[in-house]
Amino acid sequence: MPTLIGAAMIAAAILLSTLINALGSRYVGFESPTEESAWLVDRLTGHVYKCHAPQPGRASCEAEIATGSVGERPKRER
Repeated sequence: MPTLIGAAMIAAAILLSTLINALGSRYVGFESPTEESAWLVDRLTGHVYKCHAPQPGRASCEAEIATGSVGERPKRER
C-alpha cells in the first residue's frame, strides 16, 4: 500500500509541474522585420496578437484574426 501512495504522489507532482510549465510558457513571441511591431501567440487559446511599440516602453497589443491553416507536407515519392 505505501508503494501505491508513493506512486500517486509522484504522478501528482509530475502533473502539477507540467501544468505550471504550460501556464508559464503560455505566450510565444515572433519578431517582425520592423522593430516597431511583433506577433504574440497565445498557445492555450490559439489567439494571435499584433503588438506595437513605436517608442521604448509598454507595447499595445490588439487581436488579429488569422485565417487559413498550415497545409500538409508534400509526400516524397520513392
